[in-house]
Amino acid sequence: MNKIKKRIRKLLIITAILAVLIILDFCINIPLYIRLPLYLTIYFALGINIFKKAFRNIIYGKVLDENFLMTIATIGAFVIGQYIEGVAVILIYQAGEIFQNISVRHSRESVAKLMDIRPDYANLVTGNEVLTTNPSDVKIGDIIEVKPGERIPLDAIVISGNSAINTSMMSGESMPKIVNIGDKIISGCINLDGVIRAKVTATFTDSTVSKVLTMIEDASNKKSHSENYITKFAKHYTPIICILAVLLAIIPPIFIGGWENWIYRACCFLVVSCPCALVISIPLAFFASIGCASRHGILIKGSSYIELLTKIDTYVFDKTGTITKGKFEIIDVSPKSKQREILRLASIAEAKNTHPIAKLLHNYKPNETIIDNYKYKNIPGEGVIAKSENETIICGNAKLLCDNNITINDNETIHNTIIHIARNNEYIGKIVIGDELKPNSSDIIAQIINSKKDVKLLSGDNKETTQNIANIVGVTDYCHDLLPNEKTKIIEEIIQRNKKVVFVGDGINDAPSLMRADIGISMGELGSDSAIEASDIVIIDDNLEKIIDMNIIAKRTMRIVRQNVIFSLGIKFAILILSALGLSNMWWAIFGDVGVSIIAILNSMRAMHYKKK
Repeated sequence: MNKIKKRIRKLLIITAILAVLIILDFCINIPLYIRLPLYLTIYFALGINIFKKAFRNIIYGKVLDENFLMTIATIGAFVIGQYIEGVAVILIYQAGEIFQNISVRHSRESVAKLMDIRPDYANLVTGNEVLTTNPSDVKIGDIIEVKPGERIPLDAIVISGNSAINTSMMSGESMPKIVNIGDKIISGCINLDGVIRAKVTATFTDSTVSKVLTMIEDASNKKSHSENYITKFAKHYTPIICILAVLLAIIPPIFIGGWENWIYRACCFLVVSCPCALVISIPLAFFASIGCASRHGILIKGSSYIELLTKIDTYVFDKTGTITKGKFEIIDVSPKSKQREILRLASIAEAKNTHPIAKLLHNYKPNETIIDNYKYKNIPGEGVIAKSENETIICGNAKLLCDNNITINDNETIHNTIIHIARNNEYIGKIVIGDELKPNSSDIIAQIINSKKDVKLLSGDNKETTQNIANIVGVTDYCHDLLPNEKTKIIEEIIQRNKKVVFVGDGINDAPSLMRADIGISMGELGSDSAIEASDIVIIDDNLEKIIDMNIIAKRTMRIVRQNVIFSLGIKFAILILSALGLSNMWWAIFGDVGVSIIAILNSMRAMHYKKK
């Protein structure tokens, strides 16, 4: 910022000197031999950096940039005796550059501020001491202490104390989250009012805060179609304008004379032709939009996905953990006479799994010695087979038991998840597990349908359960009893019908579908590497409303980009035509370059701000 202040001071001093010179010249008509050296002195004082950049870029093969165009145009103005306008072009251009730098810096600082979540230190508990150390030096299993007002340095599970956690920088939610013993806390959030100790569950490299920062840093590598188009456009546009300017300066005066007049028109042509309004403002709009989304707990991996979001016509949702909370409860165990035995067998079978249903059954987990006696085989989308020397436990859906020639003594239709248990080829019983629907699921689905988008629900659950959820949320198109590869196949079929598809899943079991869709959106906390790697957009919490926010931000950003393109090109082409016809002057050309750039940049900065209605 000090550099900008120095440039502003220098510009103000030179502007004052130039104003005094113009006034004196107007009042007493100063002779040319006095005026010209003074104008040249001011000209070189203002333009020395521009001339250096132009010369340096020529050496590196970048001839037709804005510095070169400005240099040629102002030299041309001096050649034909338009000294004041030649100096004014450089003066206003420099003022515009300063203003642009301030605008861009403000945008980047705002984004950097909202993403300033990197923890500086961690309080490591070692015996009776608490040592301050670098978060990267803390290992999994270590105990950390987080005091009120401190940023949580690593992902961990609370082992003592309770507090309120400010998660706004990560999830965008303003309400504090209350955490107690056993609750998970994620890095980057701020502890508000209580001292807590927690057991670290991930190294700093694999922590939530590190993943978020990496995603934001990498986002600029995936440019949108609009950004790539503008880059290509600028490469062709500038040479064409330069050629036209040369032709304008040479051909008409050959036939009708008036060299000074046509050179002046060509100089105006060159000044207005600089494409910086588009080259700066459009990437800035996307960058600001990614920052805005991040502030609301939506991590977008690149500007290409912002643009693609506005073209989506089909939304495909996974059921568990996306439409529903993924927080299961045991509703029934039958037959009643075998409840304890059924739960014991199920806990053995699911002992080494980490999905939500398995975690529910871990409450009945036997000791590790018993688990070590079994060999486990996971069948994706169906269940688990656990074998020991004495018994074989099959735990899963009806298909798994049928595939193993086990008859299920159950004809009851239940709108929930059913886990069947068999031991040594004998059917033992079932566990009925219910999953609570997210409170805003129906409203969000309705909003998406009302926006004339197709919605499809996919689930590995049985027909009755899936149909029941689909009816509640208002989805008529659904598929059930699906394996992960079958979900991916359905998405491929939709894409083959020339549809643009978003798949929304939990980012763990649905990695193939997240990768195959045009845009993969993973829900929930950033606890799994598959969520980061497979999805294009990550919603940090489980709030489905973020999908609506994300779409609004994307549409608003693309509207700003279109405004900048139409406004910039419209003004530039109008002034180019007027310059060629001699109906414009250098002042209009300056507005066509500097003025348009400033307006476009200010418009792009609107993408930084979004308020929920």
